[in-house]
Amino acid sequence: MTSDGTKALAAVSDDPRLARQVSEHPYPLIFATVSGAHLYGFPSPDSDYDLRGAHVLPLGEVVGLKPGRETITESGIREGVEIDLVTHDVKKFFGLILRKNGYVMEQIFSPLVVYTGPHHEELKSIARTCLTRHHAHHYLGFAATQWKLFEKEKPPHVKPLLYVYRVLLTGIHLMRTGEVEANLVRLNDEAKLSHVAELIERKKAGPEACRLAEADLSFHEKEHERLCRELESASQASPLPEVPNGVAALNDLLVRIRLQG
Repeated sequence: MTSDGTKALAAVSDDPRLARQVSEHPYPLIFATVSGAHLYGFPSPDSDYDLRGAHVLPLGEVVGLKPGRETITESGIREGVEIDLVTHDVKKFFGLILRKNGYVMEQIFSPLVVYTGPHHEELKSIARTCLTRHHAHHYLGFAATQWKLFEKEKPPHVKPLLYVYRVLLTGIHLMRTGEVEANLVRLNDEAKLSHVAELIERKKAGPEACRLAEADLSFHEKEHERLCRELESASQASPLPEVPNGVAALNDLLVRIRLQG
């Protein structure tokens, strides 16, 4: 990524409005990162900020009669910026990791870090051992959903089409390298798809709900099908394991976090 791109990432994660939102969280956090369009590399001028992370319920709210809030969801406008915050208690979050959920992996490895706690690095290390070739199913399913959304609107929106390309290229990259990369700009540096670069620029220059006036549906449908086949092939040839290897390490980390909390 260029120095300008690196500065842009730093500007997002260092935004004091995001830090203040995180500081008001009712529970201690393991981490909080930026997801969504800012992570994916194609935010529009009016895009909101998606904050995601994991929190720790105190032991009394886990074993007591009155359970704590397993999921925290907060949305609102802060100093002119729309912020959407979602965090899960560590047990639920660790369970999502073991369900081969690529979305939570992207949150863990997001370079747009608003808050990092003492267990974040250890969690990232363990999460790497939980990546499997079956994460391809997550990305294939996500792409199929976004493609239906793209086809549904007349004229179609740019956003779901970009999500189709983003998740398929993320999945292909993961299967081949074992690395979680959610930024479409960086992914396309490798894929070199000129139509993707054009879509990114259109999305970044226009409103969040911008549309394609003359979308070549036949072309994008063929590209969607081609990348699905490429992801399936990459999954079959992937060096990633069949099952996650970090179950015991995640369990140990969860117990230590609970006891410390």
